[in-house]
Amino acid sequence: MRVLVCPDKFAGTIPAVAAAEAFADGWHAERPADELVLRPLSDGGTGFGEVLAAALPDAKRHTVPTTDPLGRPVEGHVLLDGETAYIECAEACGLHLLAPQERDPKHTTTFGLGPLVLAAIEAGARRVVVGLGGSATNDGGAGLLAALGGAPLDGAGYALPYGGAALSACASLGGVPRLRGATLVAATDVDSPLLGLHGASAVFGPQKGATREDVFLLDAALTRFVQVLETLPGAPTGLAALPGAGAAGGLGAAVLALGGRVESGIGLVLRLTRFDEELDRAGLVVTGEGSFDEQSLRGKVVAGVANAARDLGLPCVVVAGRVDAGRREAAAIGVTEAHSLVEHFGSVATALARPADGLRELGQRLARQWSH
Repeated sequence: MRVLVCPDKFAGTIPAVAAAEAFADGWHAERPADELVLRPLSDGGTGFGEVLAAALPDAKRHTVPTTDPLGRPVEGHVLLDGETAYIECAEACGLHLLAPQERDPKHTTTFGLGPLVLAAIEAGARRVVVGLGGSATNDGGAGLLAALGGAPLDGAGYALPYGGAALSACASLGGVPRLRGATLVAATDVDSPLLGLHGASAVFGPQKGATREDVFLLDAALTRFVQVLETLPGAPTGLAALPGAGAAGGLGAAVLALGGRVESGIGLVLRLTRFDEELDRAGLVVTGEGSFDEQSLRGKVVAGVANAARDLGLPCVVVAGRVDAGRREAAAIGVTEAHSLVEHFGSVATALARPADGLRELGQRLARQWSH
């Protein structure tokens, strides 16, 4: 049997590459003659850079010193493939970089993404693709703009503090951000607008530590800030309502205001990993993620993989940390069956502590099941 193994990360527990390897180890322990093709995937969030580095062996990976959402030193990476650079925003802006008590989108910043973008341009990139996802920020990309030379200013011309809350006083930018002719692309499958009930603050703010009162404050601040963003030369009309503007706490809006565009993260990764070529030769597809739930059914890795498998009439098995999506809804996107580590271990704590062991054991069990 030829099995295509293409999971996303299991957020907070195991990256996509390691998840694919663990599952394959278990399968091969039971069925050593089967051919397993590993294509770990990402929709633009945490793990985006690692997945693309595995898929583009000729690309050069540069380590760049930068800062985290609270301004502390961290290292990020730029993956340079010809004149295209790939950056994972979560390496500088990620929620995983903060302890739970530190998570407060009123004060976290996207400034750390700036040095990564500048390093990519300095290395010769003419197109910079930024994977948006897993961020701890809700500043509309204000920190990024500051790092690129366009710091948000108040009415008196003073630079604003970092974070989303301060943007309620934004009156202008201190300059036009410098990209030296390079084009930005936001790779994301979040289609949220910037503002309102379905916007960055309301939908994703609580996941980043925002209280109900914070959500209203941040949405009002972004309402003010987008008026300033729309004064940039490359900004499209109706910026706040554009799909993807709300990605990564409004970082999508900053990319669009800089004349960039939004592209499907999973679509980009599927193309770069030559997923379709492998799918044509597979007899079974196995994908997965940390939590297979309602959000998974719309634009996530699992949905993209399952839809593609369904179109070719291939069975698609989901292996997840936990499974909360309904069976009928899962079947509608092409999922044949779903298995969870929580159910396998009988404990959430064990599933979180031993994801690699669980994936190996499920791989072995599914090899026995599907061999018939």
